[in-house]
Amino acid sequence: MPSRSAERTDAGVWRAAGPEAELWLDYDPAVRELPGIALGRRTLGGPAGEEITELHRAGVRCLRLTEPVRLCADAPAASARALMLLREATGQGLAVLWHAVCTDGCAEQRRFHHLYPPEESTGATAEVAADWRASYFPSKCVYRRGPGFVEVRDRRFGTLELFTIDEPGHLAQLDALADGVELGRLPEAVHRDLAEAGLIAEQAGRAWFLPMRVRRWPFPSLTV
Repeated sequence: MPSRSAERTDAGVWRAAGPEAELWLDYDPAVRELPGIALGRRTLGGPAGEEITELHRAGVRCLRLTEPVRLCADAPAASARALMLLREATGQGLAVLWHAVCTDGCAEQRRFHHLYPPEESTGATAEVAADWRASYFPSKCVYRRGPGFVEVRDRRFGTLELFTIDEPGHLAQLDALADGVELGRLPEAVHRDLAEAGLIAEQAGRAWFLPMRVRRWPFPSLTV
């Protein structure tokens, strides 16, 4: 078992790993060049959902992650945090300009293809990058809460897959998983079930929830 000092160090590294982003008030590249539209740079070190909600309420509609984001299992904490921000930004309808890096073939598994597609890709084949852009649509992998359950609707792999999470122990972990749970602290049954369903990523010693929260249906619900 890790010592308390090691745990504090790990948590401190995780919190400090927030990526830096450039911010704009509009999606359109031409409009972003106008005076008053650019909001400068900001380090996004807080919980991903809170950070993106705050930016959205402030009028931000486009952001650019200034550093490349690694998709692979050996991704550092900064990339894992960036991917969580991408999940939240995609869910709230923000455009994200970013550079994906994949060297172990994980991009071909389409695990992250529900996120806003990258402008650039390093390591992934041109076909994979093109497929990500061509097949992307909002709400491709989302969840919504009901009384005593969470429903996940997942179209990352083509056909619609439905998952219902209603075990109390699993539900109790979902809020924490939104911002990453240390792998050693995640109950074995929760880890097994969510990993087998492809609903978590494991990076930088933590597991985090891949589906984004649905806020409004962009298409008829049967399409999503």
